[in-house]
Amino acid sequence: QVQLVESGGGLVQAGGSLRLSCAASGSSSSINRMGWFRQAPGKQRELVATITSGGSTNYADSMKGRSTISRDNAKNTVLLQMNSLKPEDTAVYYCLASRYGLDYWGKGTLVTVSS
Repeated sequence: QVQLVESGGGLVQAGGSLRLSCAASGSSSSINRMGWFRQAPGKQRELVATITSGGSTNYADSMKGRSTISRDNAKNTVLLQMNSLKPEDTAVYYCLASRYGLDYWGKGTLVTVSS
């Protein structure tokens, strides 16, 4: 089992920035992919960004140029720096860790962007 704890959500004005952090514990060795998804009210969960243990990244088109994902493999943490936030970025952001073909999710952190 892998446990994930997210932090860094909150309320920010449009145009502002937030940094989300996620720490993995438990059976956290050999985690391949880590990343962030989000779910807005009434919508499906969607990709924000992911990063592999080798450093390969994947971003949603809506987040390209506005966000940067990074990872500390030794500490099993993943960070998401989000800039130029928009009201449509408002959602619960979930941390993901993939290990041996299994996906583990955090409980989520709420990001609210006011106009």
